[in-house]
Amino acid sequence: MACVQQIKILGIGTCPFSPQTSSMPLSFFLGIKLKPKPSLVLKPFTTFFFSTNTTTTPTIPLITNTLLKQCKTLIQAKLVHQQILVQGLADMATYLIGTYIACEAPMHATKVLERLVPSQPTVYWWNALIRHAVRLGFLEDVLGLYRKMQRFGWKPDHYTFPFVFKACGNLPSFRRGASVHAVVCANGFESNVFVCNAMVAMYGRCGMLDDAHQVFDELCVRGIGDVVSWNSIVAAYVQGGNKKNALKMFTRMADDHRICPDVVSIVNILPACASLSAWLQGKEIHGFAVRNGLVEDVFVGNAVVDMYAKCGMMDEANKVFERMMVKDVVSWNAMVTGYSQIGRFEDALALFEKMREEKIELNVVTWSAVIAGYAQRDHGYEALDVFRQMQFCGSEPNVVTLVSLLSGCASVGTLLHGKETHCYTIKRILNVDGNDPGDDLMIINGLIDMYAKCKSVKVARMMFDSIATKEKNVVTWTVMIGGYAQHGEANDALELFSKMLGQEIFIKPNAFTIACALMACSRLAALRLGKQIHCYVLRNQYESMVVFVANCLIDMYSKSGDVDAAQVVFDNMKQRNAVSWTSLMTGYGMHGCGEDALRVFDEMRRAGWMPDGVTFVVVLYACSHTGMVEKGMKYFNSMSDEYGVDPGVEHYACMVDLLGRAGRLDEAQKLIEGMPMEPTPIVWVALLSACRLHPNIELGEHAANRLLELESENDGSYTLLSNIYANARRWKDVARIRSLMRHTRIKKRPGCSWVEGKKGTAAFFVGDRSHPLSQQIYKILGDLILRIKAMGYVPETSFALHDVDDEEKGDLLFEHSEKLALAYGILTSPAGAPIRITKNLRVCGDCHTAICYISMIIDHEIILRDSSRFHHIKKGSCSCKGYW
Repeated sequence: MACVQQIKILGIGTCPFSPQTSSMPLSFFLGIKLKPKPSLVLKPFTTFFFSTNTTTTPTIPLITNTLLKQCKTLIQAKLVHQQILVQGLADMATYLIGTYIACEAPMHATKVLERLVPSQPTVYWWNALIRHAVRLGFLEDVLGLYRKMQRFGWKPDHYTFPFVFKACGNLPSFRRGASVHAVVCANGFESNVFVCNAMVAMYGRCGMLDDAHQVFDELCVRGIGDVVSWNSIVAAYVQGGNKKNALKMFTRMADDHRICPDVVSIVNILPACASLSAWLQGKEIHGFAVRNGLVEDVFVGNAVVDMYAKCGMMDEANKVFERMMVKDVVSWNAMVTGYSQIGRFEDALALFEKMREEKIELNVVTWSAVIAGYAQRDHGYEALDVFRQMQFCGSEPNVVTLVSLLSGCASVGTLLHGKETHCYTIKRILNVDGNDPGDDLMIINGLIDMYAKCKSVKVARMMFDSIATKEKNVVTWTVMIGGYAQHGEANDALELFSKMLGQEIFIKPNAFTIACALMACSRLAALRLGKQIHCYVLRNQYESMVVFVANCLIDMYSKSGDVDAAQVVFDNMKQRNAVSWTSLMTGYGMHGCGEDALRVFDEMRRAGWMPDGVTFVVVLYACSHTGMVEKGMKYFNSMSDEYGVDPGVEHYACMVDLLGRAGRLDEAQKLIEGMPMEPTPIVWVALLSACRLHPNIELGEHAANRLLELESENDGSYTLLSNIYANARRWKDVARIRSLMRHTRIKKRPGCSWVEGKKGTAAFFVGDRSHPLSQQIYKILGDLILRIKAMGYVPETSFALHDVDDEEKGDLLFEHSEKLALAYGILTSPAGAPIRITKNLRVCGDCHTAICYISMIIDHEIILRDSSRFHHIKKGSCSCKGYW
């Protein structure tokens, strides 16, 4: 028993096998003559120790390093440890540490180390323990071991610090990394290239790019930098999101004749080229890899394929892919993802099937790539089909798969499938213990986006509110703001955006958040708030104005009545895309500035941009709203021959509108009859609107009947036909239309107008008396009506759809929402300031006439936006010139 007590004191504890629990080898170690009964697990090992002859005392050989290496389990290592203690073999302790590490027992190895006398050679074992913890991802344990070795008197060496820096970077922990940096300098390792390279990588992973660059510069000054140093700083910039500086550093590296980029260099920099769409630089790097024989490496080949794919250059990617001697699943996935992202689904699926034929493992990345590709192109049903195939093949989806699937459901508005996916995520991810909170939030963000885009905004908001404020990230806020903005809840979108900026835990909006807020401003024509957001963008320098943010600003200013500001934003853009040109043209078209819209179209062509179908819709729209019939017909006829764009149904609708507004109803009807496709409701609505403007009951009834056949549930169609009958005083037909609307449960949207005042935006409905200033509003309006009647204004009673006398109709017209909004604007606006009014429907003809008269007796310009266009009214004239 004295020997057992000695083991307890000197060792790490007694062997789990004791005389009380087993007749195992411990009895032999203690010199007791018992027949051994080794377990099956230990049999090969214990036979080395013991003779199976029961008539003699077993012999115990001397412990050697060879015997230690044979230990395969912790139990075996403990048995040998006991014999080392019994035989007093202190010199074997260091080898025992390696055995414990090999047996995945670092705690036992640490306890042995703690009992050794500190010496420089034994630092190797501390480094081995630290390296083992890094490999397993136990980063806090790495730092604990680092502190412990110092506390027990060991000094870290140049092999210790790189592992410690790696742990600090992977955590990441800048504070602890900086403190280790101080120890490096205090111990004279600041000139060791391995330590400094690890330091550069640590600062890069912690996002401290300035510190990383400073350490790198010091390396260069000392002349000890190598290719790893350059790779580390390039990787730091790539990981930190500063791709442009990464490219600059790589260029400097390539120009340095002392340094030759290697495989890691190429693999590091190509993703930066991909994210910047810098295909030219990527092609140069590809050429460098070919010249230096690096392209044969599968990792380099994969990086080159991925770069071309993400730049949309799939033909080049395919050439590299076909020439690769060695391919792995990453190579195939890069190609499938690339084809999916640019909409070449047939090629993506063909490659997908080829992977199956060649029995290449279809991993979750492959499936997710195809699903994401379909979702990004708004092919939600196809994404769902691929997901079903994935499940049939037994492949488990990950978070990326499910988020892409939710995006596909959102793109086509399939709420039922979205709910099914929600249930699936609850079972597989959201209710799983120990799941990554970041993964959970990604799924919840995808669910909020799906519900919002499927018009279940209340459910989306409930999910949004269920997340604690401190756990929400910028994506959470953005998808909810975007959901409100896209589905008519613009006020809620702006209120939530304001709440995001004002919360205690500040989360900086990203470019997508800004775009969603600007979209809401566009819907409300909230110019003042839109200007404030513009100022915020300029102050925070969103990558020198991201293109789509600038496009949203052009749209916001155009739809808020300030097309000149939209032109200024356009002129200051460093980069433009087709949307930039189209947005500005749309703005000019909405404001009745057809000549300016065509000027922008000509500039677009001179700049090398080819117009597409959307561009021609905008051009024809601009011609329609300014009465440029001949020019509109010229562009329509030249679409196919000169630009290779076949006219679609939307182009025919624009032409029907163009001819209809000009009163050429017969030509509009012939155009419809000659359409190469079946007319859709939008075409018949355009004709019906023209019949309202230029009274034609017979043709209007024909258009209305066709709409009914197409089961169009647009309340505006019924209203237009009702207006046509009312104008002809056919009150029985008016009553019939209203009865039909009630029978089909179609409700006419109530007219609503709103105007920006000093203290915010005020909204009015017809006959509205709910505003606190209502009495003053009606008094001002009454005075104005009396004055313009004296000037010759006669109420256009045909716009009052009631079978009552003209005097009563005049009273009804007096209370229209746009007139009330104008009176409020006059009451609250500074002298000479423009009054900006927005109406959700097309402006009433009588209101348009009345406002033109009122503009002659007030000093304000009236900028009225209705559902169709803008009306700039000043001194008795309107920019629409009657084309509205």
